[in-house]
Amino acid sequence: MRIFNNVVLATSLAAPLASAASAAPFDGPYVGAQVGWQSEKMRDVKSSFGAVPVDDTTNSVTGGIFAGYDKTLNGRFVVGAEAGLDFATDDETQKTVSGTDYNVDPKYSFDLTGRAGYLPNPATLLYVRGGYTNARIRTTVMNLASIRSDSDNQDGWLLGVGAERQVGQNVSARFEYRYSKLTQDDGKDQRHRVLAGLSYHF
Repeated sequence: MRIFNNVVLATSLAAPLASAASAAPFDGPYVGAQVGWQSEKMRDVKSSFGAVPVDDTTNSVTGGIFAGYDKTLNGRFVVGAEAGLDFATDDETQKTVSGTDYNVDPKYSFDLTGRAGYLPNPATLLYVRGGYTNARIRTTVMNLASIRSDSDNQDGWLLGVGAERQVGQNVSARFEYRYSKLTQDDGKDQRHRVLAGLSYHF
């Protein structure tokens, strides 16, 4: 009887722990950080000085922070919204034309996106992402007569696909590919990003 009572006691103590461990990790608010690789193709970039005659691709390291909210539906589907802020290093583009130097330097970008995904198991989320992106770009034009510099915001859209997995209590890791295109009229500003991140779920 004593053994039986011990088993019952152990089971009753373990039940809440098992319930907490099996709770959906993708339900509620979260914050996180990410880092990765970025390839940006810029051509005839729009600025307050007009179209800047650059045509180049830069590869750089990018990183940032994000915050969002997820909702799990029917135990298998997840919908959510997220805001993110990203910076890149060594992503400037330069060009000299007829004695004038042009420098285009993306300073930072922020995204406002929604995502929807599927849970093949309670700890793994496969998802797609889409939404709005905005980049702050500083343009400098320099020649013998003057140096002019100004910053402009470029609007655009973003699409992505990724996977996220719970790796610890309230912690998940994700891997994602993103493509974004900024509005440039006849010019071009396109970004490809591969990102790895960690999230803390509240």
